[in-house]
Amino acid sequence: MFFAYLRRGVKAGVVAGLVFGLLVALVANPLVAFADELAHGGDQAGEHGHEHAAETEGHAGGSHHDSAVSMAMTNTVSVVSGVLWGVLLGVVVFGVAYYFLEPLLPGTGATKSVLLAAAGFLTVSGGPWLVLPPQPPGVEQSLPTDTRLLLYGGMMAATALVSLTALVAYDRLRATRSRARSVVVAVTPYSLLAVPVALVPTNGVANTVPAEVATGLTGLIVFGQALLWLTLAGTHAWLCGRSDDRPVGDVGTELPDGPPAAD
Repeated sequence: MFFAYLRRGVKAGVVAGLVFGLLVALVANPLVAFADELAHGGDQAGEHGHEHAAETEGHAGGSHHDSAVSMAMTNTVSVVSGVLWGVLLGVVVFGVAYYFLEPLLPGTGATKSVLLAAAGFLTVSGGPWLVLPPQPPGVEQSLPTDTRLLLYGGMMAATALVSLTALVAYDRLRATRSRARSVVVAVTPYSLLAVPVALVPTNGVANTVPAEVATGLTGLIVFGQALLWLTLAGTHAWLCGRSDDRPVGDVGTELPDGPPAAD
């Protein structure tokens, strides 16, 4: 039984990771390359344009070829990384966590998958973003990397605990109170996340990319994570429904043959 949950988590992770990886390769990487050109291209051209003009003209074809190969390699790594990230989330959240938390998740069928995906999104991204908002690549941040990792991990743990508390609270209250009151009480623990947000140091940023491009990159980060979790939830719900519809004899063991017919 447990391994059936893990298999569904892996399958959902592969699909969601592939979608996420393709989004990064086809949309995010070209946008990042464009932002990098805006941030550094002008300065480099001003300082070295006259000095290297002849060399640039002589090797334009080779540079273009190298750039194409580099981008192809980057896109390949992005897709593979996306699949691996999706599989990890699928196994941990929709395999292990779903196996233990399924009785606590409200609703039936796809509702359970969507609610778990929402809790996963808040835990992995939404909660940590309250103290460390998503930033486009290349942004200089005032807090050291080790400090940011510690803050991000701490907010992930805090959000996971709050999400678990919300599920337990709703499960305890839905039998004695109305659904609306149970929902209000269940979401109340999320307000506790305001405490670490108020206590952590501010992370100042310095960005050389134009504001419009930086906003687009940040929005793409948020959209990519939302798409990843939505695809995880949708694929997992479809796999669960498909599994529930299978005949009893198709779950991995064959039904015993009946008694031989009498002559």
